[in-house]
Amino acid sequence: MKITRVTATPVHVPLNIRMVGAARPAALGGCVVEVETDTGLIGHGFTSITEETVIAHIIKQVAGPAIIGDDPLAHERIWDKLYWTLLPRGQTGYGAHAIAAIDVALWDLKGKALGQPVWRLLGGARERVPIYVTFGFNFFDREELAQAAKFWVDSGFRRLKMTVAHEGLARRDRAPLMDVIREDAARVRAVRDAVGPDVELFIDANCSLDLYHALRLVDMIRECNIAFFEEPITQNDALSMAQLRRGGRVRLACGQNEGLAFRFRDLLLNQSVDYVQPNAVITGGFTQCAKIAGMAAAFNVPIANGGAWAFHNMHLQAGLANGSLVEHHYLAGEFCRRIYKNLPMPAEGWLVLPEAPGLGFEPDHDAVKEVAHAL
Repeated sequence: MKITRVTATPVHVPLNIRMVGAARPAALGGCVVEVETDTGLIGHGFTSITEETVIAHIIKQVAGPAIIGDDPLAHERIWDKLYWTLLPRGQTGYGAHAIAAIDVALWDLKGKALGQPVWRLLGGARERVPIYVTFGFNFFDREELAQAAKFWVDSGFRRLKMTVAHEGLARRDRAPLMDVIREDAARVRAVRDAVGPDVELFIDANCSLDLYHALRLVDMIRECNIAFFEEPITQNDALSMAQLRRGGRVRLACGQNEGLAFRFRDLLLNQSVDYVQPNAVITGGFTQCAKIAGMAAAFNVPIANGGAWAFHNMHLQAGLANGSLVEHHYLAGEFCRRIYKNLPMPAEGWLVLPEAPGLGFEPDHDAVKEVAHAL
């Protein structure tokens, strides 16, 4: 087989949040990629949490042309070529997103060529994965947060995640950080009171705090028994994360937005994390994520999915022995149901992996056209 065509479509999907009496508009963007071959097989990939039109330009003008004529099953060779094309001095960012989208498409294509689902090609460690629900967005007030938490628990889910910090460092000139984390503490306590002591509760600051305020927040919510604190520190700074983990006596997770493996090496060597979170559609695709998982296994550290996109990342967590949790992000799940067909449904806190070849689901091309950006 040879690669004959690579396409990239930026999409912007308007969404409506309707939950526990709250109705609010929202939107998410992403880039859908397809890799076509001379045999007619087509693999699809995806990336998000970045400027989707920029990624589409990179893939159409640089990354895609670089791999025309290559063997699509040689994902290691292609990954290395794209690294030296897009990230030759160890940069991360847009280039890593572009590589991730193409690599996911190559694994989808490989699965179709070999008649196997991606999770089995990665190792087939388990046939279903546990999920946690990301429900607690910063636009909910305390009462809405508590009601939403009870809604998901009543729906059979025992692991919940909420956001904190509300872009704290980015807007510190408008809202002092101490005021932000005091409100965070009250919101976390409201959710814990609503769901009781037996539900696992995770919090995520989206890299929006410094070490001092992250420590203060951990102290304020000590009695809430947080299962892990995700991305507490700006830039996922390994040294500050290690100090927070030791000084705060709290389990930490991060890595969903890191583009290259050396960043995970630094987190592991500095004992900064309890979970590393490579995201298949951001962290260089399945090819690099599998290497990061192997590195984490040498430190007896599990991997987990942060950064959403459960239907891609479930393959990584199910395929590898040290895989664990998959994030069922409410908004990202609704996004995927708008543009993909044949997605599995989470039930009672689990996702069952598909047996269909490749990723096990396909883009709905008509739906993609409806939400596509013009380039």
